[in-house]
Amino acid sequence: MPVVTHSSPLPVHSTPPPHALRTAGSAFGLTLALALSASSVHASLLTAEQRASLPAPATRPVDFVRDIQPIFEASCVQCHGRGKAKGSFSIETRADFLAGGDRGEPIVPGDSAHSLVVEMISGLSPDDVMPEKGKRLSAEQVGLFRAWIDQGLVWPDSVNFHRQEPANLRPREVGTPAAAPGLEHPLDRWVDAYFRGQGAAWPKVVDDRTFARRVWFDTIGLPPPPDALAEFLSDPAPNRRERLVQRLLADNQGYAEHWLSFWNDLLRNDYRGTGYIDGGRKQITGWLYTALARNVPYDQFVAQLIHPNAEAEGFTRGILWRGAVNASMVPAMQASQNVAQVFLGVNLKCASCHDSFINEYTLADAYGLASVYADEPLEVAECDKPTGEFAQVKFLYAELGGIDPKASPEARKQRLVELITGQSNGRLPRTIVNRFWQRLLGHGLVEPVDEMDRPAWSPEIIDWLAEDFVAHGYDLKHLLTRILTSRTYQLESVGLNEKPETFVFRGPVVRRLSAEQFSDSLHFMTLGDYGKAATRYNRNVGLSDLGDALPLRPSWIWPTAGAERAAAPGGYVFKRTFTLPSAPTVATLAVAADDNYTLRINGSQLGNSARRASTSADHYDLTPHLCAGENVVELIAENLPPDDHRGDPIPAHKIDNPAGLLAYLRIRIGDQVHDVATDRQWTAVPLRPATPAAAAPLAVVELGGTDLSPWRLGPDFLDVAAAAPDTRPVARASLVAADPLMVALGRPNREQVVTVRQETATTLQALEMTNGGTLAALLRAGAQRVLSPTGGDLPTVIDGLYRRSLARPPTEAERALALDLVRAAPNPTAGIEDLIWALTMLPEFQLLR
Repeated sequence: MPVVTHSSPLPVHSTPPPHALRTAGSAFGLTLALALSASSVHASLLTAEQRASLPAPATRPVDFVRDIQPIFEASCVQCHGRGKAKGSFSIETRADFLAGGDRGEPIVPGDSAHSLVVEMISGLSPDDVMPEKGKRLSAEQVGLFRAWIDQGLVWPDSVNFHRQEPANLRPREVGTPAAAPGLEHPLDRWVDAYFRGQGAAWPKVVDDRTFARRVWFDTIGLPPPPDALAEFLSDPAPNRRERLVQRLLADNQGYAEHWLSFWNDLLRNDYRGTGYIDGGRKQITGWLYTALARNVPYDQFVAQLIHPNAEAEGFTRGILWRGAVNASMVPAMQASQNVAQVFLGVNLKCASCHDSFINEYTLADAYGLASVYADEPLEVAECDKPTGEFAQVKFLYAELGGIDPKASPEARKQRLVELITGQSNGRLPRTIVNRFWQRLLGHGLVEPVDEMDRPAWSPEIIDWLAEDFVAHGYDLKHLLTRILTSRTYQLESVGLNEKPETFVFRGPVVRRLSAEQFSDSLHFMTLGDYGKAATRYNRNVGLSDLGDALPLRPSWIWPTAGAERAAAPGGYVFKRTFTLPSAPTVATLAVAADDNYTLRINGSQLGNSARRASTSADHYDLTPHLCAGENVVELIAENLPPDDHRGDPIPAHKIDNPAGLLAYLRIRIGDQVHDVATDRQWTAVPLRPATPAAAAPLAVVELGGTDLSPWRLGPDFLDVAAAAPDTRPVARASLVAADPLMVALGRPNREQVVTVRQETATTLQALEMTNGGTLAALLRAGAQRVLSPTGGDLPTVIDGLYRRSLARPPTEAERALALDLVRAAPNPTAGIEDLIWALTMLPEFQLLR
């Protein structure tokens, strides 16, 4: 909508900004500038015959707001308004329009037939048709445009097409409507105001059993255990639902392992796939699990991702793609796109190649934010073609503050943290409020969820939730509690057929189980787990199951001083020998290395990192591997030459790069402490000595403690070192790599940020659910497990399967049918296998209502 000067905030740009960057052709815009001549008299684009075939001017009086403004909004402003002026041609004001652009004036006053703009929008000149792409103007629209020119180009002074401040950017306090019976919850009072505005009555609330199943899945991602469900259903307390929410959110392990999938999608974190083998991509599972399990305040959570230490850097490092890649996919540009999308709800992918066709962001915006993460000035590439111009560091919203282009990379990242998490930025809390609302109720307050510049269907609801969230210390569990305990969340579910622009809230939308929830429910139903996690992360770190205090303070070590700044490529065998009076009661190792390590204990190899571990702290249980008497620990660490993954030569001044090794062995024999940490008592031998003399042991240098830059592991490393061995079963799909079943059900490969998964069923899902080998194997193993402890008591087995899968016992008819099904099979295992499959195919199993 246009800005009305006397009643709206000042525009971001009151005059067209300088355009140092070339911009790309628009899929929608009337890219008039390419054809506007350099003189006031342009060379005609049309022949006399073509001019005679122009649509006739409209015969009625033309009203700018009614007739012309919609054409500008739909087809012009994407390239020539809202701060953009392709070819130096702007339509932000009438004066701008009349001034023309690089090729002259667009109109001949009073003579539409000879006006360049009319010639172009008519579509009669095949080489100068505007818009170049997308839907062309109709004959009626061209006629209106002609009549507007012929009638004197009347354009109200109050109307302009300046760039406007986007929605949901500023904090906005909203008062809470007064409480009323049934509207004690503040959120419900705003929803009540919305319903009254729509002339709608409140729908019904679901029963306790339906609520319990819904909230169990939404908090910890599993069906309710039968005993716990029975306890809840028998609770006479009027606040039993609120107490259930609090009890579920207090399950830190369940909460972390459920929400890990949500954040893995957003933060591109996975366990295998492109980049993980050769070091072009780095996991952040350890940092993320710990942050979720400890419920780190969201502003700190975001700050640690934007300006990360070595544990969390995988998000902004992105993926180093092999070979030649588009300029829009270099790591700094990935950081720009991902930070903007995840935390600000802004899609910069289009603007990373050229001025965006889908929103108001420009190539300069994307490169400006990317420059925060660039060690050197970034040359701007438009549509992958270098322009010879270099980006200027900037934040997306200048009205919130700027970034000093002369600041160091570390200072720039810290300033970006301040801008995104600062109190003046209302977008950060509103974006996560919107994501959680969409996750829990099936449709965002703003849709699509990555277009947060759009207004919410209820600005008061998003504002109240966001300000309440900030007031309670950015506590994500508080935000969840606010939503889950509301009457709004507990309404009966509805279908969703409306488009975002016509959406009317009527209650939570029916949702499908996610791929992980389906898989976890199947394992839960059949009493199974996943065996081994796909990561060495020790969950006891996040769950604060730590041992006694560590008496030593480990140091980063390397054979050369200053290695934390730069060391020559090469590898060393770091060695430490120690004696124990007896076998240890418990022994663990925490280790981090730049770039990688291999672990040997008493001559046996126990593990190794990826090729470029990039200093994530790994945890090992060494209890069975240490013995009474002499023990030898060897850590083979390598510092590799830099690798840009594009095959380009590495400049000589960049060959040397940071190198270091950090380790802590926590060893207990009863109450005796026998810890060992990296210090100057270790020795190092070159991994590939050039001569026999070069194989002599070298003294090591203590580079600094755990807080040493560039790694800054600090307390994260010490917590890993103090953690007890992780003996918990791995019962959640979020901790393992995707199998074919999960892939079919929509678990992404996470090479891109995924904020919302596809909800519609696919042919691949149908094939996998009916004939897939992965599901068949799970059914077979599950049938064997559930039969074993019951001694083949079929009624007991059937009852347990129903209660664990559907959160209810079978009806008498269902029980009889299930018994008939099982007994008709060749053997009980095959029959139970068929029954499990039948239960998992039920909408009652697959949907959250």
